[in-house]
Amino acid sequence: MSKAIIRDLSGASAPSSLDLWEPVTITAEEIDAEIERLASIPRPLNGRRQSVFVHPRARDFGGGLAPGIQVTLSVLKPGERTSPIRHNSTQVNFCIRGKGSTEIGHKHIGYGVHDVWNTPSFQTYTHFNDGKEIQARLTYSNAPVLEMMNIHIVEENPASPGSGVEVAAKEERDDPRRKSPYGMVTLDNGSLLMPYEILINPQTVESNALYWPWQQVKAHLDKLESLGKDYIGRRLYMMYNPMTGRTNGCTPSFFATITIRPPKIVDRPHRHSSAAINYYFHGRGRSTVEGKVYEWKAGDLMLSAPGWGVHNHASYDEPVYELTVQDQPLNIYMESLLWQEDLKHSAALLGSEAGFGTNRTKVIAAE
Repeated sequence: MSKAIIRDLSGASAPSSLDLWEPVTITAEEIDAEIERLASIPRPLNGRRQSVFVHPRARDFGGGLAPGIQVTLSVLKPGERTSPIRHNSTQVNFCIRGKGSTEIGHKHIGYGVHDVWNTPSFQTYTHFNDGKEIQARLTYSNAPVLEMMNIHIVEENPASPGSGVEVAAKEERDDPRRKSPYGMVTLDNGSLLMPYEILINPQTVESNALYWPWQQVKAHLDKLESLGKDYIGRRLYMMYNPMTGRTNGCTPSFFATITIRPPKIVDRPHRHSSAAINYYFHGRGRSTVEGKVYEWKAGDLMLSAPGWGVHNHASYDEPVYELTVQDQPLNIYMESLLWQEDLKHSAALLGSEAGFGTNRTKVIAAE
């Protein structure tokens, strides 16, 4: 048996500052070269041609592009498909080349360039390339968090959905021996006690695979360009999954937003405890992070905002479109999402305190 280490922290001071990860960029040229390399190798037995982008400061165990966000590049040649797989991590998927389809559980989704869809936890899925070009996808996963917890469960070629497990589980839940005769117990001060029977059978929330086609998203996004330079917010839409409720997510761990930045728009410096990874698929610009300037262009993938690092973004002479993935929903649920929208004012604990407003109503009224 291993022996625990006891450390005396009596009187220890809190850290004076965070050791922030530096921004890192995988350029369009590097991504294109890796797509071609993956396409050139013999087809793996499971069909998954994949590379993961790892931050140089990430540990081997749970390594990601941000501490809690893994980004994987996947490639399929025409006619290829992957073997079925499922895992208890969730995913946001983004097609960057070609087209294809996926089967997630009993749902079929056909996708093209710049389309977004989610993969719920522990649902069996398979990818196909039914087009004539190489297909390439970026996948954002909360696997690093689960790997650090040593609970990332992955099953290759699992039993097909609807194998009877769900029916058996329902029959067990209906067994009267599995129900508490007391229910929830309320103490004199209003605090609650939950019996074991409810603890192991929490209320279920249906988790569906959802799909956001780019052409429909773009039609709504382009309308935000008219807000003009006086608008103090960010011109974006989040792809919302209703099962995340008040945590505002695409998955329980991540939100995924698509932003339009009209030419020569400069955001206000701000910061948040969630990390942000941007994929720019049109235009050029720069990000200033902790006082350092990083330039980017279409096709670049960037850890653009390490958690609690002060940052802002600016577009150059043409509109910018970008996909941003942040671990905001996870932080809201953990009650850890500090957000400072204006550095002249205090940070707020979003989800527990009132958030921030914009001047959108005034800008529209002035048009």
